Amino acid sequence: MRRCAWPLLQLPSRAGLVGHGGAAAARLRPAAASSSSSSSSVGGDGSSRAPDTSLFVPVPLKPVGDAAGEDVGAELTRPLDKGEVLKNLNKFYKRKEIQRLGAENGLDARLFHQAFISFRKYIMESSSVSADLHIILNDICCGAGKVCLLGHVDDLFPFFLRHAKQIFPMLDCMDDLRKISDLRLPPNWYPDARAIQRKIIFHAGPTNSGKTYHAIQRFLSAKSGIYCGPLKLLAHEIFQKSNDANVPCDLVTGEERVYANEDARQAPHIACTIEMCSTNTPYEVAVIDEIQMIRDPARGWAWTRALLGLCAEEIHVCGEAAAIDLVTELMYTTGEEIEVRNYKRLTPLTVLDYALESLDNLRPGDCIVCFSKNDIYSISRQIEARGLECAVIYGSLPPGTKLEQAKKFNDPDDPCKILVATDAIGMGLNLCIKRIIFNSIVKPTINEKGEKEIDSITTSQALQIAGRAGRYGSSFKQGEVTTMHHDDLVQLKEILSESVRPVKAAGLHPTPEQIEMFAYHLPDATLSNLIDIFVSLSQVDGLYFVCNIDDFKFLADMIQHIPLNLRSRYVFCTAPLNRKEPFVCTTLLKFARQFSRNEPLTFDWLCRHTKWPLAAPKNIKELVHLEAVHDVFDLYLWLSYRFMDMFPDAVLVRDIQKKLDDIIQVGVCNITKLIRASQSTVAPGAAEVVSEDFPLSRTKRDTRVASGRHGAESTEALSIAVEVPGERRAKNLKAYRSATRQEDLKSHGRGSLANRLLREGLLTQEMLRQLESEWHDQHRNGRYGLGSKRDDQNSSKETGKKKK
Repeated sequence: MRRCAWPLLQLPSRAGLVGHGGAAAARLRPAAASSSSSSSSVGGDGSSRAPDTSLFVPVPLKPVGDAAGEDVGAELTRPLDKGEVLKNLNKFYKRKEIQRLGAENGLDARLFHQAFISFRKYIMESSSVSADLHIILNDICCGAGKVCLLGHVDDLFPFFLRHAKQIFPMLDCMDDLRKISDLRLPPNWYPDARAIQRKIIFHAGPTNSGKTYHAIQRFLSAKSGIYCGPLKLLAHEIFQKSNDANVPCDLVTGEERVYANEDARQAPHIACTIEMCSTNTPYEVAVIDEIQMIRDPARGWAWTRALLGLCAEEIHVCGEAAAIDLVTELMYTTGEEIEVRNYKRLTPLTVLDYALESLDNLRPGDCIVCFSKNDIYSISRQIEARGLECAVIYGSLPPGTKLEQAKKFNDPDDPCKILVATDAIGMGLNLCIKRIIFNSIVKPTINEKGEKEIDSITTSQALQIAGRAGRYGSSFKQGEVTTMHHDDLVQLKEILSESVRPVKAAGLHPTPEQIEMFAYHLPDATLSNLIDIFVSLSQVDGLYFVCNIDDFKFLADMIQHIPLNLRSRYVFCTAPLNRKEPFVCTTLLKFARQFSRNEPLTFDWLCRHTKWPLAAPKNIKELVHLEAVHDVFDLYLWLSYRFMDMFPDAVLVRDIQKKLDDIIQVGVCNITKLIRASQSTVAPGAAEVVSEDFPLSRTKRDTRVASGRHGAESTEALSIAVEVPGERRAKNLKAYRSATRQEDLKSHGRGSLANRLLREGLLTQEMLRQLESEWHDQHRNGRYGLGSKRDDQNSSKETGKKKK
């Protein structure tokens, strides 16, 4: 589930609720641009660039009907001949001088054309027009063709321009809109932080180097402090550590607030998700974890806001050394110095010279890292088929289930000694891993344009995941990393040997106050259109970029037809949900509709909608649905902290969410049984699971299958993969595409046929395994060698003769 939400409701200050502190939005797409160079709306000479007028949606003006009253213009002159009027309007449109005048007044060719079409329609369809316009039109029509003209078509321009500004109100306030969307001086958004002299300490180092530990020790020794982390799990971990150390600490996330004190008094220490930090409350020490995420295209704004806006005497920043230069430059703009403390890894990490090759070679403490759920389903079943138990962790699991699976894996007395996980283990979980095994080194990603791509993992990602092996203080004093296949191992070594690309820009977003000011100037624009225009006009300098807005716009368009005030609509659009989950999106729509009727969303209403209570899952489809219901409960709790009167039953919902977490844990513990049940009942999604049950010759095919595309679509998806700088990446991608195309021809069709036969009941799993074994044996023995090709050629000749 996406965990980026704009903090419209943030931490209460000591005097009460805080304001928004200059930040409250997320996911602003770099439509205006994704990097500092392309996103700036300011040219090299300091002048503003022309706005993207394709985003300007005209406000419809209704023609004047018969009921408008007397036609004063007709009484003063005579009724208009609409035929003559139309001819003269078209002459007006074609005049080069008029087009030039339009351009001088902000009407480019697109807007000029749209404005004229609207102007002409208004005049032709109105039963009457204003007296002054009527007289001008009459003079033009009467004087047409005469030597002494009573009027000229150019005289229409003032009326045309007035009409253009009515349908495009932004033309009249473009300077104001540019000032509102000016994002060039983010430090000035936080006057409270600028009023104090802050000390910035950067703890730089790789995973398992102790950098966060030292920052947290300072946090615990301070009189007051705030910890800002990227995940609820991390915030919860610091919350527990602090209270265990007798340092009262509150927990604040988007969905809940847990007080350390029984009387609900605010503790001097707070552990929170970074979106929820207060920029108004003073602290002695603040800790900002995983600072390299300041470049994240969706959530980077939250790290920028915390770094520039936290009111703390000391700010301890933890993360990769790749972010040092950017943080130093940002602090230079605030006039604050930065102290850098470098750390080295506490335990050795070795890249092995051999790949795993087979699941038969697994050892206790191994963790297989996959980049799709389908790979996890397939591998976990194959592991259990070998008589081994495995824990499973992936991103969409509830935090409680992740912790239970981690606890099961870490427990020396538990027979579960193998972990199968996605890159969700990269942060937020303490795991006793001896060896990390990459099932694949390619990962589906979303680029800056919101498009899905498949590319090799970055050096930063590889180090983050590999670094989980051999955690300091665990039973394994040394970490190891390898791959499932030998070819991937060569590439992994190259990736790990490269230096991490430096972080070059920090994410930004508009504040809710800025959007409200935009709405004041453009009252008829939709919220989605307001955001588009804002990003189009936004001005940023070289240290910043505007974050992704696609998810926000998706929700804005989805609830546009529901009558809500701007502030409430804005909050609903910042809800942290995954738009790929139809059930969750549909529920948000129902929430908004019920909210618009001013009808509280009660516990009973929610239970009816989600069909609570729910039974333990019997197959993978039901497990996925339970995860979606858990996200719905999260959504309710998130909204309950923003609209307490309309979502009144947060306590009851939290109780059933804990029960649902237990049900999901049971399902995950029996995940291989669910996979088998899915295949036997042929539930939706079974095809992917079945196809991955084949012994695949390449891990990269796993990722391709997991992307949910088949045949030619998969090849096409790979052909548009983003090009990565450097010869090695380009070479790897080229080889990857070639390999996958060959496998499409060899294997994928066979997998699809197998799925079809399974669905039709003509093939069983046992028969499938036997066929697979025989097929490999015959290939090794040359049974399908030259003779087979010759038969194919003879068959082709026969077919050709028949056609002739």
